[in-house]
Amino acid sequence: MLDANLKQQLGAYLKNIVNPIEITVSSNGSEKSQELLSLAREITELESGKITLTVDENPAGRAPQMAIAPKGEAPRVRFAGIPMGHEFTSLVLALLQAGGHPSKAAPELLEQIKSLDTELNFEVYISLSCHNCPDIVQATNLMAVLNPKVTATMIDGALFQDEVNDLNIMAVPSVYLNGEHFGQGRMTLDEILNKVDTGAADKQAAALSEKDPYDVLVVGGGPAGAAAAIYSARKGIRTGVVAERFGGQVADTMAIENFISVKATDGPKLVAGLEQHVLDYDVDLMKTQKAVRLEKKEFVELELENGAVLKSKSVILATGARWREMNVPGEQEYRGKGVAYCPHCDGPLFKGKKTAVIGGGNSGIEAAIDLAGIVEHVTVLEFGDTLRADDVLVKKAESLANVTIIKEAMTTEVLGDGERVIGLKYTDRRTDESHLVELAGIFVQIGLVPNSEFLQDTLELTNRGEIVINAHGETSIQGVFAAGDVTTTPYKQIIISMGGGATAALGAFDYLIRN
Repeated sequence: MLDANLKQQLGAYLKNIVNPIEITVSSNGSEKSQELLSLAREITELESGKITLTVDENPAGRAPQMAIAPKGEAPRVRFAGIPMGHEFTSLVLALLQAGGHPSKAAPELLEQIKSLDTELNFEVYISLSCHNCPDIVQATNLMAVLNPKVTATMIDGALFQDEVNDLNIMAVPSVYLNGEHFGQGRMTLDEILNKVDTGAADKQAAALSEKDPYDVLVVGGGPAGAAAAIYSARKGIRTGVVAERFGGQVADTMAIENFISVKATDGPKLVAGLEQHVLDYDVDLMKTQKAVRLEKKEFVELELENGAVLKSKSVILATGARWREMNVPGEQEYRGKGVAYCPHCDGPLFKGKKTAVIGGGNSGIEAAIDLAGIVEHVTVLEFGDTLRADDVLVKKAESLANVTIIKEAMTTEVLGDGERVIGLKYTDRRTDESHLVELAGIFVQIGLVPNSEFLQDTLELTNRGEIVINAHGETSIQGVFAAGDVTTTPYKQIIISMGGGATAALGAFDYLIRN
């Protein structure tokens, strides 16, 4: 299962195990069970002094499944499936943490986990190609390791199709808590704890409201926000960052090949680097906090969703953007039930089925190429008369036998049977004729919408919701600056957002000096 290089790396990690652990593999004799058993044996051989292996050949529950626990304890962390791909890191961390190696999570979060006094049984349905899934798997695993009242199970949706179909799961990560649906999409440890720990929001609001005013308060944790925070902190001024989700849209991006000086990387890796760089400076980072109101008084005041109010001499708005929706009948009704926005995450759930991609830009054509290797057929619907994607991507898509590209197609309705998507309707803009496409999944890739709703009637916005800024990043309110995809800056790119964040930070510093 593991090549020589991966074995060497894993062996080095396993040296950090402090206390003995036991791996239990539930096998039903299938080919996948044999693969999982092979993986478990290789892990055991790498650190035989600290890891023992038990095989259950008559399991009462899921198989194949790997359970991990400190030796002598009942398992609370399980992997139903083969934790490779994006989940290999989740497996490594589970082994280390069960063996007593400390987590790098914030001390206050670790204490919050230990203080939970409720039985919590997490089941996380994932796909091995989903780059958002490991965040939830690793968070729930850590909770299970630290608190005996918590259990966590990763379930590979592609391997346990019957469960996925019974629960009507058509998007991952999909989280169930104590048998009830708990959440959909990417969630951090902070967010999960806020949902299960009653009273956490009130405690946070009280603590946040007591903070002293900042010199610069950055709202948003994407590339623009990170750059603004770093440039501000380097000036030696009191800097805070409020981020609903650190990393923003970049966390949902896989291949990044146009970040100058870095030949290739991916979103999660870049986001981890951004956060670490921010924390290298004296920056007060406040994650999982959503801004709901901005008002200029003696200070600029920012109200958060939990009721807290932060004050600052200047503010940099870098709230970014989110995926644009089609806004057609049926889209919201079948969101997560066939309507999806992340082909990397949800594509494996549509293996062997017919799908569509809405949008002919780079994101849309890349999605079609990726899906073509998984699904039966991909229909690309582009509103315009030409594709906007790079020529190399268009040629690749056109060369694939199971990809059909339809231009001048306006999607008009998502069709379903009450439980899941069964098709869509589109109008041929040249002939005004309506057409029906039978399919199981629709992947929407039609651009971005700025996250600026909370600023309506507060400062100047364009009719598209973008914050109007000048060359220094200044908005229509003195002391309030903005940067990144939420602004009028053209060409929404990571590197341009970073430059905008630096510009806004320098503009804010200049404002503070003059005022």
